[in-house]
Parts: sequence; C-alpha cells; structure tokens
Amino acid sequence: MRVLVIGSGAREHALVLAASHDPAVTAVGCAPGNAGIAALAEPLGVDQADPAAVTELAVSWKADLVVIGPEVPLVAGVADSIRAAGIACFGPSAAAARIEGSKSFAKDVMAAAGVPTAHSEIVDNPAHLDAALLRFGPTWVVKDDGLAAGKGVVVTKDVDVARQHAITLLDGGHPVLLESFLDGPEASLFCLVDGRTVVPLLPAQDFKRVGDGDAGPNTGGMGAYAPLPWAPDGLVEDIVRTTVQPVVDELAKRGAPFSGLLYAGLALTSEGPQVIEFNCRFGDPETQAVLALLRTPIAGLLYATATGTLAEQPPLEWADGAAVTVVLAADGYPGVPRPGDVITGSEAEGVLHAGTRRRDDGAVVSHGGRVLSVVGTGADLEAARVQAYERVAKVHLPGSHHRTDIARRAARGDIALPVPQP
Repeated sequence: MRVLVIGSGAREHALVLAASHDPAVTAVGCAPGNAGIAALAEPLGVDQADPAAVTELAVSWKADLVVIGPEVPLVAGVADSIRAAGIACFGPSAAAARIEGSKSFAKDVMAAAGVPTAHSEIVDNPAHLDAALLRFGPTWVVKDDGLAAGKGVVVTKDVDVARQHAITLLDGGHPVLLESFLDGPEASLFCLVDGRTVVPLLPAQDFKRVGDGDAGPNTGGMGAYAPLPWAPDGLVEDIVRTTVQPVVDELAKRGAPFSGLLYAGLALTSEGPQVIEFNCRFGDPETQAVLALLRTPIAGLLYATATGTLAEQPPLEWADGAAVTVVLAADGYPGVPRPGDVITGSEAEGVLHAGTRRRDDGAVVSHGGRVLSVVGTGADLEAARVQAYERVAKVHLPGSHHRTDIARRAARGDIALPVPQP
C-alpha cells in the first residue's frame, strides 16, 4: 500500500512513523512534510489547502490511501476531491468537517443529538456583547466561532479580559461564541469513524496553557499523556454511547456522514462528561502519545475507516504502560516565534518534528512555533515522564521553552473527578 500523508506537523510525523513500521506499506509520501519527516517519507511539495493540487499529487504519486492531518484542508474540501478521483481518503468531507469548522454548527448538531455540552450563545454584533457577557461568568469562556488552531479561546475570571478578546475577534469579522465554564478535568477521546461504526482509541489529556501550572495564554498544545490512570472504568464506553455515536448518527441523518477521526474534547464534570469541542482530525499533541502505544498496524486501520469496513476489523492492540509528549516551542511562541535557530539533537529517538526545515548547509533549523514534540514511554506515567524529559534535555534549541509539569499531577495521583451532584 502506498500511503500519502498531508501535513507538516509532529502529528503528521507520528502518522508517518507509524505507517513506515506497517509491513503492508510499500511507500510513504508526505506533503509538505518537514525536516524530520523527510528521513522517513518522500517529501512532496503541495498547497495542502488546494483540493485540486492535492488530488493531482495523489493521482500522480499513485497513492492507495491519502491521510489528511490538519483541519484546514478538510474544511476546504480536500477529502471530497480525493474521493471523487477514486482514491481512498482518511478524513471527513467538507460538510462533516463543519463539526470543527463552525462551533455554532457543532452546537446545533449536539443539541439535536441530545449530547451534553456547555450552555452557549453566539454574538456577531459588538452592540450585543455586554448584555451577553452578563449572562455568563464569573469565569468567562470566549471562543472564535471558526478555525483558530487551538489559540482562539480565552478562559478568564476577568470580564474585561473576556470583553477585549471578544471585541478583537468581532473587529476581525469573526463571530464570538460565549460558553459557560465547565468544572472537572479535561480529556481527549479520538474515535475512528467510517460513517456508522465508532472505534475509540486510548483517552488522553493535553495541556493548552503555555506555562507550568496552566499559567499564561492558550496555545496549540504544550504536551499530552495517555492513557488516563485516574479515569473510572467504563468512561470510554460511556462517552462513545452518550456523545460520539449520537453525533455520528446525527451527521449521517443530515446527509453529511463522518468518515475519519472524530475528536471529542471533554470536561469530566460533576454532572458527567460534557463536550467542550469536537475536532475533525487527529489532535496535536495527543496523537504523538496515543500512537506511541498503538500496536495494531495503522495503514490497514485507516484504510478500513476510509472504505467503510471498520466493523470488520479485529479489536485494537495496545502496548502496556503510558506515553508522555513534551512540546519544545520557539522563542516568542505563542506570539510571533523566532525562526531560523539551529537545532541539535533533533534526530534522536522519540523526537518528532513540527516547525522545522533543513537549510542548504544541512543544518536543521526552527521554522514555526511548536518546533518539536518529544515522546517518552514507560511502564507507568512516571517512567514515561522520566524518559520524555531525559530526551528533552538532549535537544538544544536557542531560546526555546517547554513545560516541566506535563503529566506530573496524574503521575502523583492528584487528579480526581468532581463529586457527582445529587
């Protein structure tokens, strides 16, 4: 099988790495890829948000399966174009990708499906903002209604900060979604979906804030771990039953069946799991941790998803233990990152590339905000943490920063679910 992966981040590096270890795979290509991916896959140039260009590449490269990593090409309809050319594609149609591309659409789908989620309100006019803010709080959640690469949300106890973020979005022509704040720890659940059948992967938890102790602004994700040692038995099955399957069924009912990876971001509240957001693709950085533990060959699994035969697949096989991902970010991130710094140690085991490129002189340099994901595995979370941070210490990127507390509280047993309300 010839597998073409679309994207350039550490998520795509993890997908390429998994595909390269699959005995059924005869060739792996990645477009546009990065400096690390180029060591495993044929690097190919393409505008990943251009459906015609990606399809032309898939046809000329003779791909048997195209795997689309990022959300932007999916929302742009790249998967539709590839499927129309007769090539199997892992990734939802543009119509189904609206579950991530429009938060108001997602809320409407969840309401119709009876899925528990935060109370919300769309504001598209600055004149209505102050009155709407009064209906929320004292912790305000303000989101960009469209795609924002994980950075379009502000969670704050300061109404002035909430208002300023909302005004900035509205002034940029973006409708604002106000949500009620959900208590309890967060979890990410990835589910393979072929239009009908839902197969969950291991649950994970990611870390959005830039600094230790969840300080500072939101980012695209500074680290993750899997699985969740604090999760109660039956949690995954409960989430699939009450949240994922109803949304899959509702999308099918609307004539937009979902095929690909449906990502449920959840708060495990005192009233049970509630949806924070849905994404239409593998999440980054959780993918790097989850795939580090997957033992089932990935290409056949993704091909079955793309071709509607997921129900025929045997149960997934997982390694024992845990995995931890730590993100190394460039100086300036999550603001404007500084590019062009030389990286050393980036070719070591467990180091996945994201914002990197190779200079003409052969040096690997930073070329983005989240530059590397460093993955450790072990018999438990503490062992995985130790390996991840040992590997981080061997990588050097001038001015870089990373969180030092990824999975620390979970490893110590300090995470507990809220007490259910009577």
